Amino acid sequence: MTTDTTTKDTAPATAPGDVVLDARGVTMRFGGLTAVRSVDLTVNKGEIVGLIGPNGAGKTTFFNCLTGLYIPTEGEVRYKGTVLPSKSFKVTAAGIARTFQNIRLFGNMTVLENVLVGRHTRTKEGLWSALLRGPGFHRAEAASKARAMELLEFIGLEAKAEHLARNLPYGEQRKLEIARALASEPGLLLLDEPTAGMNPQETRTTEELVFAIRDMGIAVLVIEHDMRFIFNLCDRVAVLVQGEKLVEGDSETVQGDERVVAAYLGEPFEGAPGDEEAAEVAAAEAGAARSGAAGSGAAAGSAGTGSAENAGTTGDASKEND
Repeated sequence: MTTDTTTKDTAPATAPGDVVLDARGVTMRFGGLTAVRSVDLTVNKGEIVGLIGPNGAGKTTFFNCLTGLYIPTEGEVRYKGTVLPSKSFKVTAAGIARTFQNIRLFGNMTVLENVLVGRHTRTKEGLWSALLRGPGFHRAEAASKARAMELLEFIGLEAKAEHLARNLPYGEQRKLEIARALASEPGLLLLDEPTAGMNPQETRTTEELVFAIRDMGIAVLVIEHDMRFIFNLCDRVAVLVQGEKLVEGDSETVQGDERVVAAYLGEPFEGAPGDEEAAEVAAAEAGAARSGAAGSGAAAGSAGTGSAENAGTTGDASKEND
């Protein structure tokens, strides 16, 4: 299938320093099957970009390639001009944070403690400082708590700071995940279906929250199946179909593309892969997810502080099926 990229002719030129994320030729294969094929995508400073596509299009797989959960078979991912490392906690430290389709909070920890976990990559105190608990440690701890409370106020949960995360309503748990991601002070926030399972009022609140995050100077890349939400929110939208970028542009351009309509209606278009190929790719992704789950279980006993480094914005990919 030939990739046809469409953008607005009137779009202003972007200075190199404004490019936050630059993914070039990202390809992800599972054995002989290709789940993501030669995808190029940029996200600029102060921009909200949407990534849409039917189920099985490879959106979450692409997200996993951006955040170090998967190492792309081909291509590279740059953040502010620097090629990203292949470890998820290092990607977080570089400045990219994310949320997941399935909520990944620490249910038995308080709301405040969950946000503090996200601060881990930004604290400079080491093991000896934690053991000795000197003045520097207490200053760092107080600063982290103050910042965490600022973020809880930002999302409207400061009054529930001492509540257990598992006791929050679903919509508030989603917001807490975003606050935990923001605690790592990212320059780019990746949101994977942030309004899944929400009612219209919660969806509207999330839309306003994403705009507020953008106004803080943080670029946003979002996957979502709610088309009304995406087209109201995003400056640009890219469409993935069977792992390839079909079209990219503003909301009007994407909504008016006949191939996008056909892809969502399940109608074939010229060059589209058949059902058998699509099923093979989906099965390969599911197999990789199961392997990731087994590896996570084996490593759980020795994860140590590394698990805390990942917890704010990453985690295993075992439940991510796109």
